[in-house]
Amino acid sequence: MLTYSLRHGGGKKDQKERIELTNDSFVELSIFEVPRRLAGSTHDFKYRLAYVVLGECVLRYDNEAGKGDHKHIGRKEFSYAFVDVQTLLRDFFADVGRMKT
Repeated sequence: MLTYSLRHGGGKKDQKERIELTNDSFVELSIFEVPRRLAGSTHDFKYRLAYVVLGECVLRYDNEAGKGDHKHIGRKEFSYAFVDVQTLLRDFFADVGRMKT
C-alpha cells in the first residue's frame, strides 16, 4: 500500500513525489493543504496526480482554481467528487491499474 505524506502549502515551492512504475511509466503526486479553499473546491487541498506513459500524461487528477475537482483521461475531462485524500489516492491508483491492463 502506498503511503503519502501530506505537504502544507503556505507559499512553499511546489514539491512533487515521483514514483517509477516501469522503465517507461511513472506517477507524479503533489498534494498540499492550503490556507484557503481554491475557487470551485469544497475542501482545503490543492492536488495534481499524474500517470505518464512514454512521456505522455494519460491520466491526471487535479483541482485547478475555478474548475474544481476533475480528472483527465487522455484528452477527455470528467468531474471528480473529492471525498478525502485517501479516497483520492485510492481512486487515482485504481484508474492507473485499469489503464495498465
